[in-house]
Amino acid sequence: MKHRARFVLVLVVVLDFTPAFAAEQWQSLFNGHDLTGWRANVEPGSFTVVNGTIRANATTNSSHLFYVGDRKDGTETFKNFEFEATTRCDGEANSGVYFHSDIASGKGPKVHLSKGYEVQLNNTAKEKKKTGSLYAVVDLAASPVDETQWFKLRFRVEGKHIQIWINDQQTVDYTEPADVVRPPERAGRLIDPNGGAIALQAHDPTSVYYFKDLRIRRLP
Repeated sequence: MKHRARFVLVLVVVLDFTPAFAAEQWQSLFNGHDLTGWRANVEPGSFTVVNGTIRANATTNSSHLFYVGDRKDGTETFKNFEFEATTRCDGEANSGVYFHSDIASGKGPKVHLSKGYEVQLNNTAKEKKKTGSLYAVVDLAASPVDETQWFKLRFRVEGKHIQIWINDQQTVDYTEPADVVRPPERAGRLIDPNGGAIALQAHDPTSVYYFKDLRIRRLP
């Protein structure tokens, strides 16, 4: 009896599925020693380095510390990215982190930024928009953490999609609608198709916030 041998040729192809435009590596934004790479829009004395952290405490009116990197003029801009920082406050305090902003957008007697979104940091009784809010867009009535203890802030921007996490608990998952119209006092709360600057807020003289482990990575 004859047996016909059957041979199967197996071709193994190894494919590299690495995306053509992968996310960049994490980039540290703070050297832990001084404010190299950062610039305040007003009242630079509102920001100091204390025990390896950036201390934000407005000297009089509100001030904002912008990440400028190596730029002598303007700021470093970020379009699609993920940002992380470890932060805490002394007692009751108000602060925040702006993105898609502009160093020239500060206006009014209290020097509020008119451009960009703000990730809120706040545990004061006066301000009802609490930590983890996307300020005046998606607001939390209660904070998920004790802000006087170190906690992790993380947020991610991809196109018009904005996500925020506090200690890895997601607090915001928001997509800016097409042709959204903001109230006149919030007209600049929009995603800039070209991206914008990152800024830390020193809200008022009674609020003290600390920031460390600041880092960012650009996304495709």
